[in-house]
Amino acid sequence: MTTTTTPPRDPSPAPRPAARSAGALLLDSMRANMRQYGMLIALAFIVVLFQIWTDGTLLLPNNVSNLIQQNGYILILAIGMMIVIIAGHIDLSVGSLVAFVGAMSAVMMVKHDMPWVLALVLCLLIGAVAGAWQGFFIAYVGIPSFIVTLAGMLLFRGLTQIVLEGQSLAPFPDGFQNIAKGFIPEMGPYTQYHNPTLLLGLATITFLLFREWRDRKRQLAFDLEVLPTGLWVAKCVAMTAAVVAFTLTLASFHGVPVVMLIMCGLLIALGYVMRNAVVGRHVYALGGNKAAAKLSGVKDKRVTFLVFVNMGVLAALAGCVYAARLNAGTPQAGLNFELEAIAASFIGGASMSGGVGTVMGAVIGGLVLGVLNNGMSLVGIGTDYQQVIKGLVLLAAVGFDVWNKRKVGR
Repeated sequence: MTTTTTPPRDPSPAPRPAARSAGALLLDSMRANMRQYGMLIALAFIVVLFQIWTDGTLLLPNNVSNLIQQNGYILILAIGMMIVIIAGHIDLSVGSLVAFVGAMSAVMMVKHDMPWVLALVLCLLIGAVAGAWQGFFIAYVGIPSFIVTLAGMLLFRGLTQIVLEGQSLAPFPDGFQNIAKGFIPEMGPYTQYHNPTLLLGLATITFLLFREWRDRKRQLAFDLEVLPTGLWVAKCVAMTAAVVAFTLTLASFHGVPVVMLIMCGLLIALGYVMRNAVVGRHVYALGGNKAAAKLSGVKDKRVTFLVFVNMGVLAALAGCVYAARLNAGTPQAGLNFELEAIAASFIGGASMSGGVGTVMGAVIGGLVLGVLNNGMSLVGIGTDYQQVIKGLVLLAAVGFDVWNKRKVGR
């Protein structure tokens, strides 16, 4: 009888696939973040274009500060609108709510001499109640958000006219005006730059570099592909250089505007919620596939309700910032603000189908529109042509999104 013996197994592990080149990893990273990188490149291109076109006026320190203060309320609205669109909804009432909250702030502070801090808190509560009102009908009654917020747009615009009786109310206390027009105070010894701004810039660089190092360490721990060391260092150097240039620009004028601190706080807080918190992941899940999210245990009604409460609070904050900048509560405030916020969201990477977008993308989209507005005004382009150009930019951004999705699908 013959016996067969099996050859011994090779105890050495199977060879791992060869590491891909740096160029391939870079291309994959760009494809995975095509929309956001595309908008960053577009923003950089627009800045360089108008910097040359305006003979260097665009990036002068006073104009950069003015650009931030001019667009602060739109960026605040865009952050909230991005979250609404990610959840698969839309909000057409934010412009009218901005006007209504501005009117209420004027009545409280101008007519009734209420302390501005108390008035600000009450205005934010009004925004939360308005958002809860609309969120109730959308989440629990089941009326489409387009209809509910369209009704809210008419409702809040009418209430603004009633509260102000068709007239403007002014002026506001100096402390309230500083929300939109003020800067953080100077401290420390005299230097050529604004000392607190330099410290904030240093803290920002430290935070960004630490986050990059932490994310890279986590990816390596799970044996995920990361950028080669050279490219990663180049990325960190580029980020540091951008923050240093921006910090020195602001520090050479009056420093960081107060409204910029508000926006940065919102960006960090809501960015963290959307990336890391359970409710943020539920928002993405609802926008991506509502039926599957409900089967997975997502409480869709509660999440939708909270999304609109958040939008109401941010619209109220934007209304206070806008009223503080005008130093008056006016019946015509907030006109077309909802369209600006929606445009900024889509330019910044939101998708009509929901489930796609980032809070940072909304800020980038708002900055694209803000730089376009500011640059075209500096070179003397009329408002009629400005509207045409912004419409084409929005169409191009959404068209790029559709093209990118089709390409990925193929």
